[in-house]
Amino acid sequence: MHKVESLQDGRMEVGMNKTSKRNRRIINCVLSVLAAIWFLPVVFAVLNMFKGQVEYNMGSFWALPEGNEFMANVSYIRDNARIFQGMLSSLLYSSCGAVFAVILGTTAAYAIAHLKIRHRMFWFMVIYSGTIFPFQIYLIPIFSGYAKLGLYDTRLGMILFYTAICIPFVMFVLRNFFTGISREICESAKLDGAGDFQILTRIFVPMARAPISVVLLSQFTFCWNDLMFGLTFTKSKEIKPVMASLSLMNTGHAPAMLTACLAASLPTILFFIFLNKNFEAGFAYTGK
Repeated sequence: MHKVESLQDGRMEVGMNKTSKRNRRIINCVLSVLAAIWFLPVVFAVLNMFKGQVEYNMGSFWALPEGNEFMANVSYIRDNARIFQGMLSSLLYSSCGAVFAVILGTTAAYAIAHLKIRHRMFWFMVIYSGTIFPFQIYLIPIFSGYAKLGLYDTRLGMILFYTAICIPFVMFVLRNFFTGISREICESAKLDGAGDFQILTRIFVPMARAPISVVLLSQFTFCWNDLMFGLTFTKSKEIKPVMASLSLMNTGHAPAMLTACLAASLPTILFFIFLNKNFEAGFAYTGK
């Protein structure tokens, strides 16, 4: 009987393994097709950013470039648009906004999750309500307030806005992560003489490297790709972020526009590569 049962169990395991392998292959095929579809516009942009305006207009979109007009397109962008100035401005806004939001959101999440404060749920809902409403409703009141306070069309105003708009999401993600950390760890640290700030910086933040990296990347990308607020709260070419500068660029020179779009995408890609180790460390931690 035992041999029969073991044979049946072995056959079931073999059948399940075959089914799981088949499902995995199907999923991989679907993901490969989706990745190819997503990658086609990138291939189109790379092919055409080496073409000149005449070659682009007269030839096929998918034809290989006959020459190399890349530097000419870069010179056109430099002379006729403020893309590189916009990239520097967006780098300042995105970096400051994301970093300040992570710092403030982390402290708020730790306070709501583990400190003994009154009406914790009330404060959580007050902060989280910043993500409930559509962002468009913030345009008129913030525009009016910035005009009265002298923050309209200033770098300080953009940094303050992006910091404030990113805090609710950061707090929400990290609060959910911090609630999963055992209170016994905090109590043990307090018995050893650690204060609340030391517990946050030496225990919670190192354990939350992966979610902190995720929210840092997501909010940096959000600030970098923002167009609506960049157009509304700025008017000077020196202050405008990169997406607002791209929207004002002459679209008649398509190769130069594609070159500018690819150049504007590089910082977020490089930032993702820089944070990739933290993602892997977080997966290893959560898998234990």
